[in-house]
Amino acid sequence: MQWHNGWCDRARRCPSPNFNERPHNCEVDLLVIHCISLPPGEFGGDYIEQFFTNQLSPGAHPYFEEIAAMQVSAHFLIRRTGELVQFVSCLDRAWHAGASEFCGRNNCNDFSIGIELEGTDEDGFEAEQYTTLADLTRSLMQQFEGISINNIVGHEDIAPGRKTDPGPGFDWEHYRSLLSEEVPH
Repeated sequence: MQWHNGWCDRARRCPSPNFNERPHNCEVDLLVIHCISLPPGEFGGDYIEQFFTNQLSPGAHPYFEEIAAMQVSAHFLIRRTGELVQFVSCLDRAWHAGASEFCGRNNCNDFSIGIELEGTDEDGFEAEQYTTLADLTRSLMQQFEGISINNIVGHEDIAPGRKTDPGPGFDWEHYRSLLSEEVPH
């Protein structure tokens, strides 16, 4: 993967207005894995992209009335097909973690990159998603030396009691095994 100003060349760009600058001299050293489906439990369509770009119509689904006014984003979304979508440059702070804490540091958005997997907490994820996630993770680890295998967490780990994603449907062991595989050149 190639990078230009925090944007990945393998990702389809879908710029979100929901970001701001990271604090001065704040090293990116955390990767947060999330999951999302809109409407809940349904896959496909462009509702997630609409949500992260403030274009979600409250009338399109009853659930959307609750969330349409929220201003949130993630750096990346990995679709069920393995397609990679990028909303925010990795050099900027996306609004994905909310109230959060990692190793005694609050406001994880300041020093993290957020990756959403299209899915739910309970359902499993697709092989293509794990492959894309592992490829992206390895590339991010090269771009941001502070990100290590020990600094990859789920949203549930940095906001316990408030968040449950990526949940029991995410296979951490499989993901970590993919990270340790050699990348073909």
